[in-house]
Amino acid sequence: MGGAVGRPDGRTVGRSEGASGTLVIQTAFLGDVVLSTPLLATLAERYGPVDVVTTPAAAVLLETHPAVGTVIRFDKHGADRGLRSLWTLGRRLHARGYARAYLPHRSWRSAALAVLAGAAERTGFADSPAAVTYTRRVPRPVAGHEVERLLTLAPPAAGTDAGPRPIPAVRLALTADDRAAADAWLRERSVGAGFVALAPGSIWGTKRWAGYAELAAALDAPVVVIGGRDDAVLADQVVAAAPGRAYSAAGTLGLRASAALIARAGVLVTNDSAPLHLATAVGTPVVAIFGPTVPAFGFGPRGPRDAVVEHPSLACRPCSAHGPQVCPLGHHRCMRELSVASVLAAVAAASGVEEHRAIRSRH
Repeated sequence: MGGAVGRPDGRTVGRSEGASGTLVIQTAFLGDVVLSTPLLATLAERYGPVDVVTTPAAAVLLETHPAVGTVIRFDKHGADRGLRSLWTLGRRLHARGYARAYLPHRSWRSAALAVLAGAAERTGFADSPAAVTYTRRVPRPVAGHEVERLLTLAPPAAGTDAGPRPIPAVRLALTADDRAAADAWLRERSVGAGFVALAPGSIWGTKRWAGYAELAAALDAPVVVIGGRDDAVLADQVVAAAPGRAYSAAGTLGLRASAALIARAGVLVTNDSAPLHLATAVGTPVVAIFGPTVPAFGFGPRGPRDAVVEHPSLACRPCSAHGPQVCPLGHHRCMRELSVASVLAAVAAASGVEEHRAIRSRH
């Protein structure tokens, strides 16, 4: 059943022994959870460390975040699926006595947990299907980045002349152990910092650009392929295109160590998927490839050196909020017509030309 994250020594993750007064329920995709970290930091500044209900995959990313008191796992598609588990977790949350709950994820399941938790104040977006259960409904901005949209859920700053609130950074609090694991992996393969990281996977079929293997072959720099176990076959195909220079970390490192690996990269090339937001959180420049979706949805890169590669003139873009598994029109031109040359140019721009040359000269 859903529960606090456990450490190997059996202790509960988090710095607070009891519940904080504030609960955040965010069980959306991994990238959404990463983009929620500025909201967590803002709420913690106002109320102290917050407790967070999230998925098992995302839990490991939040367990050391300074804004978070306790992380509570909710495996909504696995062990905690169904009404019985929802009720059980709701009663456990109720026993912890939360005064307020924030719901960045617009779902009935999250709303039900907030009600079952007994939080007197429940804040969410007014356009949520479950908005009727909220005590405070916030208009969801149409434009802007998701980070800023989520921050509108936070209560107004105290005082009438407080001025605009500074936006906290998207942040992961990686540990020395996380960095050591990434460094050991690189050292075993004689790869120095500043390599090009590639993340060719996505759970959405049409978001996957097919040019990663050709890109790896064209790059004159070490390449590390990032991903989970499901991306291992795809990663092996990319590695095979640049033998002796490309290496796969897909499925071999945990999520935190993978984020630390991205932090060592000179640039990350990725589809519109979670690694994009991991790179944002660790400060690595990003080349983001968008096909069926568009950055205007609010999930694009945010860094000053980041770049977006997308088709310039297709009337069918965007075709869905997430990107379907197959192209609705059958041609997938939004990805097929993105050239390797255009991505190479974006890599050079994101890296900085002189830095990119330095990478090549060092290796």
